[in-house]
Amino acid sequence: MEAQPPPPPPSQPLPPPPLNQSIMQNVITVLTSGKPSSSFQTQEQQLIQYIPDLNPSSIPSILSSPPLSSKPTTLLSFFKWCQHHLPDFTKPINTLPSLLLILPPLIRFRKLPEVKSLLVSFISKDKSNHLLLNSMIHPSKSNLVPPPCVSLLDTAIGAYVQENEPDIALQVFDKMKTDGHCPNLRTCNTLLASLVSKNSSISICESVFREAVKLGVVPDTFTCNIMIKGYCSKSKLQDAMELKMRMGDEFGCCPDNVTYNTILSAYCEKGLLIEARDLLFDMKAKGLSPDRCTLNTLISGFCGIGWMKDAADTVDLMIRGNLAPDEFTYNTLISGLCKEGKIDKAFRVLDQMESMKFTPDVVTYCSLIKGCFKWRTSSEAIKLFEEMGNKGVKPNVFTHNIIVQGLCREEKLEEAREWVRKMEESGVSPDCVTYNTLINGYSKAGDIWEAYGVIDEMLLQGLKLDIFTLNIVLRILCNEGKLKEAYELIYRAPEKGYDLDEVSYGTVIKGYFKGNDVDRALKLWDEMKKKEILPGVVTYNVVIGGLCKAGKTEEAVTKLNELLDGGLVPDEVTYSTLIHGYCKGEDVEKALQFYFKMVSGSFKTDLSTFNMLLHGLCKAEKVDKAIKLFHAWFTKEKVVDAITYNTLIVGLCRGGKIEDMLDFLSEMEEKKLGPDGYTYKGIARTLVEYGRTDEALDCLSKINETGKIPFLACFAALEETISQGLQKENYQVVGACDSVDQDCSSDTTRSEHIDELCKEGDFKEANCILEEVTIYEPSREGKLKDANCVLEEMTNKVLSS
Repeated sequence: MEAQPPPPPPSQPLPPPPLNQSIMQNVITVLTSGKPSSSFQTQEQQLIQYIPDLNPSSIPSILSSPPLSSKPTTLLSFFKWCQHHLPDFTKPINTLPSLLLILPPLIRFRKLPEVKSLLVSFISKDKSNHLLLNSMIHPSKSNLVPPPCVSLLDTAIGAYVQENEPDIALQVFDKMKTDGHCPNLRTCNTLLASLVSKNSSISICESVFREAVKLGVVPDTFTCNIMIKGYCSKSKLQDAMELKMRMGDEFGCCPDNVTYNTILSAYCEKGLLIEARDLLFDMKAKGLSPDRCTLNTLISGFCGIGWMKDAADTVDLMIRGNLAPDEFTYNTLISGLCKEGKIDKAFRVLDQMESMKFTPDVVTYCSLIKGCFKWRTSSEAIKLFEEMGNKGVKPNVFTHNIIVQGLCREEKLEEAREWVRKMEESGVSPDCVTYNTLINGYSKAGDIWEAYGVIDEMLLQGLKLDIFTLNIVLRILCNEGKLKEAYELIYRAPEKGYDLDEVSYGTVIKGYFKGNDVDRALKLWDEMKKKEILPGVVTYNVVIGGLCKAGKTEEAVTKLNELLDGGLVPDEVTYSTLIHGYCKGEDVEKALQFYFKMVSGSFKTDLSTFNMLLHGLCKAEKVDKAIKLFHAWFTKEKVVDAITYNTLIVGLCRGGKIEDMLDFLSEMEEKKLGPDGYTYKGIARTLVEYGRTDEALDCLSKINETGKIPFLACFAALEETISQGLQKENYQVVGACDSVDQDCSSDTTRSEHIDELCKEGDFKEANCILEEVTIYEPSREGKLKDANCVLEEMTNKVLSS
């Protein structure tokens, strides 16, 4: 079968019919009669009599007359006069022939700003047909219109960019490349900047950069900075650093503050503060002085990962360098301190800010209000809100949304609803975030009826349900175990105009993992990536956590490597999840490796992960390593709890280190962390297992003295175990204890199950069960049918909005 010939270029307008020669000559005479210094106003009055005889098809004949070719100002004035007086002339199809005729003389006389203005005006009216683009890529063979010159193509690129059409500008650049024309450096910079700001593929930007250099463009610092910004926006920090290194040797330009600040900002955003510091030293070594932007970027990075001391040191460095902190500096510090729970220090910075004659703004108060909600009380947050108004700082919708979010987090849903009403009364209209916060609050509380009511209210206010609403409904469906319906919603949502994001997919993937359907979870993961929805660290954490829970820890590590290859930086959740996974799989040595990676990467280790690691070490009979790890943790003044001590005490008992165990028991009492019933039960059971019944009886006496007997059935079983002193009977008694528990109410059983999971160090599973107790409340009250109806209606509402 023969190959089909390429489609013909778009047809050009037919040549204009001949104009009455005398009329045409009269018009030309009028246009050429004015003196060069005179205005067009006199000629304009004379032209009015010819309007009935002129039409769009006759204008090119006048514009192409030789006497006018040396009068660019007259040509431009007449062209604009035609646009104003000839109605059909404004249509792009009618304007284009005349436009193409006046552009060459305008360019010849270097009136490039006027050329660009004409092009921008035309492009704005020709968004759908792209007539100008076609005329440049497939120029007419007519003698009237010359092929597009380099300057016209150059200027057209800038015009398309100005009209936010970088993809069309790229086609003009390709035309220049095909014809071997070297574009202007400024044109290249304009095109690259537009592609980067539009978040285009970095490979496209690289291609433009590479081809421009081949055509003879010599990149300058600005060009390289644009490319570096593009690399950083795509997390390709290594490529950004390599281009910085090439600037001097290959292109003869030097990195400036913008170069360093861009890469520095990207490092800080990723939490790579060690690399950021090294880059700062390199900047100074190159003779560049860090400016306020540089240091503010560092301060923001330090605050982002909770390194508040380093942030404060950077502020001192700023002051010593005669760079006074500004509003951004103070607001960043206040925000960072509030995130870390250091509210008192945040208020001290506020006082310092005011003493430096800076007025706290809405950003300042938003951080403080958020901090009070998280670390103090809602009443303090509300008081700050009132103070804000008294000081003349007007709350905006973001401020009100923080209040609504804080009240919802404290499960004060009616107060949150009332606040929304007050918000409207004050003249601030609730937005999608406001309503989505309420929907989210009610759904987390298990009240899907009220959540559905808020969706109705949101629609009545004329607001469109957005992707955040959709994601909340997806979460509700997944929490209710309706994974089939959740998947159908994901499948149908794009048809209704929703742009699915990684949260949409991540929510359902998490639902599948929670339902132990690993295959479907991974299949949906692959679907997401095929649709070029790039997963972030949070979604990777969901998959890594799901694989670890399913005992597929090595597959989870493969996903970690995939994350790293994609230029993402794992966070503390990533490492904590893998540590939990390896501990659960009894591979505590690998868990330790990830723990040390976590510490060396300056990530914060939470107490839950630390306790899990101690539990794994003790279970693997590596109690010495556990003790060493405990002391290292303790020397950093980190918090410990009763679970930490209970884990070590039981581990020491198993290792037969009774004296060390008693020391820890005393230390635990000194810190007022116990001992509690779990402590004594753990000691007694462990001692009985190792045949040390006498010591176990001493422990039983201590249980009686403290009066801490959590479960009477367990206590009775423990007493019998000690009296027998046999490990075999210990298992029988524990079995009997389980049967007693089964006779208790379902709520008590769940509570004990949560306690047991915490004791074993499986805190994540305990938290899942705790969430399920709330989520499934409507169904457990015998309202499953009603709940299903509401969920179905809610899903339909999302798809029909």
